[in-house]
Amino acid sequence: MEIMDVVDSLPIDMKLELIDHLLQSISPPQSEVDDAWSAEVERRIDEVESGKVKLIPMEEVRERMRKRYRK
Repeated sequence: MEIMDVVDSLPIDMKLELIDHLLQSISPPQSEVDDAWSAEVERRIDEVESGKVKLIPMEEVRERMRKRYRK
């Protein structure tokens, strides 16, 4: 039996565990980078929730991009 046949016969929860394992073996977690991104996301959420930054509606962003990159 080939490895793909074995994988095909696995239940979904084991397939998901295998996928996670394979992805981590290809690109091991970089906790320092992950921690930095988590901190950045939290900082940005706090700025939005506190009103420190103003969100721009998507249609306005699209219009700005059209004007800037129209050729």
